[in-house]
Amino acid sequence: MSDMLTLEKFEEASEIVKKVTTATKLIRSDYLSEQTGGKIFLKPENMQNTGAYKLRGAYYKISTLTDEERSRGLITASAGNHAQGVAYAARAFGCKATIVMPTITPLIKVNRTKSYGAEVILYGDVYDDSCAYAQDLAEKEGYTFVHPFDDLDVATGQGTIAMEIVQELPTVDYIVVPVGGGGLVSGVATLAKMLNPKIKIVGVEPAEAASMTAALQMGEVVELESANTIADGTAVKAVGQKIFPYVQQYVDQMLLVEDDELIGAFLDMVENHKMIVENSGLLSVAALKQMDCKGKKVVCILSGGNMDVITMSSIVQHGLIQRDRIFSVSVLLPDKPGELVRVAATIAEEQGNVIKLEHNQFVSTNRQAAVELRITMEAFGTEHKHRILEALEKKGFRPKQIGTKLY
Repeated sequence: MSDMLTLEKFEEASEIVKKVTTATKLIRSDYLSEQTGGKIFLKPENMQNTGAYKLRGAYYKISTLTDEERSRGLITASAGNHAQGVAYAARAFGCKATIVMPTITPLIKVNRTKSYGAEVILYGDVYDDSCAYAQDLAEKEGYTFVHPFDDLDVATGQGTIAMEIVQELPTVDYIVVPVGGGGLVSGVATLAKMLNPKIKIVGVEPAEAASMTAALQMGEVVELESANTIADGTAVKAVGQKIFPYVQQYVDQMLLVEDDELIGAFLDMVENHKMIVENSGLLSVAALKQMDCKGKKVVCILSGGNMDVITMSSIVQHGLIQRDRIFSVSVLLPDKPGELVRVAATIAEEQGNVIKLEHNQFVSTNRQAAVELRITMEAFGTEHKHRILEALEKKGFRPKQIGTKLY
């Protein structure tokens, strides 16, 4: 194997990235520690400048370029975090940056990338289209291409996270790492093993975009047919060729997480830690349920926090429904005064909170026989929901649970 990921370069990168990064000190999570029986720490790269770890790799990569390479201008492709990292780093070095982003990229990410001084070109429906176009432009215009993950200098910059973790928590047992193209996990795993071979590295992918798992099973990089997941930052069809051998050698285990688990993890992070973490960044936290953490010191890397508000509101809504903290029922009532009050009183007695009512008089041609009342209400969780349903049943309302829509 090539020895290009060296301790000397990691040490150099660790000093260089300090010029532009914020110190993201470990946060002890009492909540997750109680849940798992281990000592769980969070590495909050969601609080990093540009909102993600990607700044590390981008800045270190640009620092290794010659003046001539930088003067030609930089180009890359990204749907978000790498785009902002390259734009920010390029501004710091005083060089031009062009970022190709998919046409479906949320406007907030486009504007934020532009705010760092980069030129943004919207092209293609997915990252792969944007990347191919960026590489074509690099060839035609002579730009210097900065790959989002399949670059050893980029991986070296990302690996500086491991240096900080080991310096702050030398006795760490597990480092849990979100995996997309593999730049982060290859850098972190290689450096962590150099510093302490006993540290276990666990990579985590979305179940619907498990390109690293597939590559490890086949012994070579393979391309998935699709990568359809809400963890868009890790929705990669094929991992990097250059970094793959390091993952093969240094990553101890790969775990897969379903999208539904990320929704619950988002709620946990907001409610218990008051932090916004994007879906890709939550892979490490969601994977804890699959691990035996008892008595172990575990660091979960929260890789980023760039999530647009519309996505955020959707995740919160689905999370509350998923955990039975919001649910809807339909009850049929005679169309006469006092029936609505009886229903409301029953719910109130069980401390349910009504947040939406729909009254449909036309569910039956015989209004005296039945009108429909659809009630959306808030509960403390599954047990509380069942108490409310039982109370309605006892009063003869025969509630029927239905799908919940808040808007």
